[in-house]
Amino acid sequence: MSSVAFETQRAALADVVAIPVTPFAEDGSVARDTHRALLRRLLDGGITTLTPNGNTGEFYALTPEERRLVTELTIDEAGERAVVLVGVGHDVPTAVASARHARELGAGMVMVHQPVHPYVSQAGWVDYHRAIAEAVPELGVVPYIRNAQLTGARLAELADHCPNVIGVKYAVPDAARFAAFARDAGLERFVWVAGLAEPYAPSYFSAGATGFTSGLVNVAPAVSLNMIEALRSGDYPAAMKVWEQIRRFEELRAANGSADNVTVVKEALASLGLCRREVRPPSRTLPEERRAEVAAIAAGWSI
Repeated sequence: MSSVAFETQRAALADVVAIPVTPFAEDGSVARDTHRALLRRLLDGGITTLTPNGNTGEFYALTPEERRLVTELTIDEAGERAVVLVGVGHDVPTAVASARHARELGAGMVMVHQPVHPYVSQAGWVDYHRAIAEAVPELGVVPYIRNAQLTGARLAELADHCPNVIGVKYAVPDAARFAAFARDAGLERFVWVAGLAEPYAPSYFSAGATGFTSGLVNVAPAVSLNMIEALRSGDYPAAMKVWEQIRRFEELRAANGSADNVTVVKEALASLGLCRREVRPPSRTLPEERRAEVAAIAAGWSI
């Protein structure tokens, strides 16, 4: 596929990249109808980029069958209304099979989760992503980078082999490191997505990001869209007004090493009557005393 054909995918990354939750039914299975309803709510709210099987979707707690189901539900519900960026990962054969499944269903891109192997060499990082990207040359490929040791030169090396590596979800919590990494890799060569969501979006946009991921968007699409509109127009004071509005919610998600990252989002959705609060281990539902605070924040956004 020519680079021109990736323009749609590149544009979709320079936006609010929504990471939908995976709602569970009372019996613990994926709640299909609820899942579709939550996706429709995002689409109706103006969201045009969806990432099934992201971390907010509890990727690592889903079975292979459930990951396929989530992909299928999302692509079917999105139709022509959104570009779908499917999360893939685990061992190379599993990631390749997931990427090919996404391609068969009509997805435009895959996001490759950071390798969770305890021993990751920089050259091995390139090999891992190259094996996946080369298996689906028609799809845009977006590495999800959480490794502070990785250099921008390694990303450039990967893209030299695989021109379908078109964007990066950068999630190292260090704006200066991000600025250097992006320039070492090629600022204009890739679409840079601030992978740590709204709290980091203003600082990362100032350094070259043009999109950001969001879990909060599940609860309040308008809030996330307000932030990206401000950032696109270079109105950092307006963006920081939104930042102040979402600060407490995101602090609750980030506390204790992000223990409640998904939990807080699902709790907010539960308070609005949109899905059950249950999450899977190693996450845990919010203790009773915290629930009212989350509900009050969600109600305050008056969605």
